[in-house]
Amino acid sequence: MNGNKTWSSYGRHVYLLKKIRSFGLVLGAVTVVIITIIVVSQVNSGAKNERRELLRVWNDGNYQEAYEFSKNALAENPVDYFLLTINGFSAFQMGISQINNHNILNFINESIFSLRKAILQKESLKDGRVFYVLGKAYGYKGAEYADLAVKYLEMAKKLGFEAQDIPEFLGLAYASYGDYRSSVAAFTQAFTPGKPASDNLLLSIARSYIAMGEFGMAFGYLQNCVETSPDSRSVVMSRLLLAEIYVNNGEYDNAESQYAKILETSGENAEVRFQLGELYNMRGDTTRARSEWRMAYRQDPSHAGARARLNI
Repeated sequence: MNGNKTWSSYGRHVYLLKKIRSFGLVLGAVTVVIITIIVVSQVNSGAKNERRELLRVWNDGNYQEAYEFSKNALAENPVDYFLLTINGFSAFQMGISQINNHNILNFINESIFSLRKAILQKESLKDGRVFYVLGKAYGYKGAEYADLAVKYLEMAKKLGFEAQDIPEFLGLAYASYGDYRSSVAAFTQAFTPGKPASDNLLLSIARSYIAMGEFGMAFGYLQNCVETSPDSRSVVMSRLLLAEIYVNNGEYDNAESQYAKILETSGENAEVRFQLGELYNMRGDTTRARSEWRMAYRQDPSHAGARARLNI
């Protein structure tokens, strides 16, 4: 691509996808990015019209057509920065809109392939957006790619690119390979003054503190989530983690109280019944423990912990 092409910045996110994905954590809010691109170039009229049409398709939000258009164009111009970037961005958008995990990873891999080629071009040296999308794409690949997610997201930041979801993605990536201190530092940057923190952010920070054994720090975030969240699932998760902290501190009555509150407000829950069984077992009450494990199994016959305890 000619060096005199100029690009506008990414827009803010449009909607949120709730999904349990990579890093072994809840990938809270996944940003769907939109690119508005302006190209100014001195190229022959045919190529110029083709690029304008590709831009129109992209800016209209037709990611599938933009993906197919750019993929076909790359067959003739395989190292064109503009085409590689549009293809990488559109493949990413296609990937995160899929339901089937196989399809998601196919598009994500294509996105990574194009963007890795793009960052070899000189135009990428000042284009933090390419590193941003590349980092997020590696995040979707799973925990084993978390170091690359961190690498490219940090490069995007270094180049001055800003996006609201970078701190949360970095926090998840750092946590996935055990750098919990950096994880907490990244998550903390995701707080917006004057706005309540999301449930996922509170839970993610708490998990990192628990992993570091700093239960007192985790407690405050979990209690905040219990008191403010309108989502019953987030409250259940917070209470389970609070119970875990109490168990680690030897406060078994308080742990049991958290389990009881979940059953009282949210109904039967196989994991809660299983953890109650574990709690009674620690107290030496094996009869009651087995009763809870049987209830857990009845609630969820596939519950691995309950099956193991009952030798099923």
